[in-house]
Amino acid sequence: MQLPVADNWFTAKQVGPDVTLILEPHVHVLEQANMFLVQGRDRDMILDTGMGIVPLRPFLDTLRTDPGKELICVSSHTHIDHIGGVHEFDLRLVHPTEAEEMAAPSGLKSLYRDDMPARLIQTFLDAGYPPLDEVLIDALPYAGYDPRSYVLRGAPATGLLAEGDTVDLGDHLYEIIHLPGHSPGGIGLYERATGVLFAGDAIYDGPLIYDGPGMSVPDYLDTFAKLRGLDLTLVHGGHDPFFGLERLTEIMDYYEAIWRG
Repeated sequence: MQLPVADNWFTAKQVGPDVTLILEPHVHVLEQANMFLVQGRDRDMILDTGMGIVPLRPFLDTLRTDPGKELICVSSHTHIDHIGGVHEFDLRLVHPTEAEEMAAPSGLKSLYRDDMPARLIQTFLDAGYPPLDEVLIDALPYAGYDPRSYVLRGAPATGLLAEGDTVDLGDHLYEIIHLPGHSPGGIGLYERATGVLFAGDAIYDGPLIYDGPGMSVPDYLDTFAKLRGLDLTLVHGGHDPFFGLERLTEIMDYYEAIWRG
């Protein structure tokens, strides 16, 4: 397959006070995860790190007001599209349940459709995602790049984040909310002062994936109950655009109706 060379591998857009959304637009929408840079008074945070096809850190530092400030890398969970660049950062935080997986990824580790289990591909199609092409990218990051050379490296956690822990950036304080269902160690970061939630893949405004390895509908139902109990104003999901409380409720109602039959 002949692919063009991308002019830029990453894009960036400010989506809130001190919050920048970073995307890899040439990755198939299924694996095109949201990455969030939050710049704080005392330290910055990068939430999730994409596929790791090319280094994220150099691009990230062009966005930061002070690239010399301490930078915390938080992984909402450990699927391929969320930990690709985790090895680039010195401070790496994840839920204890998925620390082993982040250190030594065992799931999907390829850019090629044919390397995916057939059942997993069908799960994606049943959820509503478009068919997968031979390779999960529609452009090369640079001339001569071989998609077969892709490696998901992972990295050991330097710290753990469980329910009730906090990530303090100085002027942004995020509470850790354990949100299993899509992933056993999925976490959200909730800023109680503003009602803003970074939800990872627990919920986003697109087809949710809930029938696969490490996934659990009963856990998802508990997660939705937990979300209904939070005072939320805005949700940044792990994919797709942000949304408000009304849309959050609609999404949860829709999936709960499916799961409860």
